[in-house]
Amino acid sequence: IGVGLVGFGLFFILFGMLLYFDSVLLAFGNILFLSGLVFIIGFRRTFTFFFQRPKLKGTSCFFGGVLIVLMRWPLLGMLLQAYGFIILFR
Repeated sequence: IGVGLVGFGLFFILFGMLLYFDSVLLAFGNILFLSGLVFIIGFRRTFTFFFQRPKLKGTSCFFGGVLIVLMRWPLLGMLLQAYGFIILFR
């Protein structure tokens, strides 16, 4: 279930970017991606991964980008999410 949710989430994010940053598709993709991640590695491990002390800057940028996409500013939100993703996984 988790891999399917992550796959659909990435598909909707890509499709939303191809359709000139459609905010509804991007928001749906973000929600599916994060819920799939929780299904794959578990709630506790997901929480501890995102909220480690050295990763708080990346986490705040990533979730801030998700929030901005949900508030219908898709380009700015995706840029902030990409920056947070780079900081989280470097």
